[in-house]
Amino acid sequence: MTSHAAYLSRCLELAQIAREEGESPVGSVVVLNDEIIGEGSEKSRQQNDVTRHAEVVAILNAVATNGHCKGATLYTNMEPCILCSYVIRHHQIATVVFSKHSGELGGTNPRFNILTTDMMSKWTKPPEVIVEP
Repeated sequence: MTSHAAYLSRCLELAQIAREEGESPVGSVVVLNDEIIGEGSEKSRQQNDVTRHAEVVAILNAVATNGHCKGATLYTNMEPCILCSYVIRHHQIATVVFSKHSGELGGTNPRFNILTTDMMSKWTKPPEVIVEP
């Protein structure tokens, strides 16, 4: 199994691309069976679409290439926000690894813990969350 560091490094490369394109510096990859099946960088400003966060772009790319993300690991350099956390839960991603907390809008924030709550009966269990600074 490849280390978290290798996938987080790719996230930083994608984040740099986003920064160069005038976006927030966020990059994400979706990994299944030690293979990157989707990746994305922030595209919200470019596409004038608030839903085009790096995590969502990576998940949509993974679904397009693999058909699903169930059981996958999502790596991202920033904690997924509430919007991205909903998408992660919907697609049944098993593990989320990130480097830096997002603060108030982060999906693990105790006030709005969409990513980690087990109180939603429609969803499977929450993903394992790993913070790798």
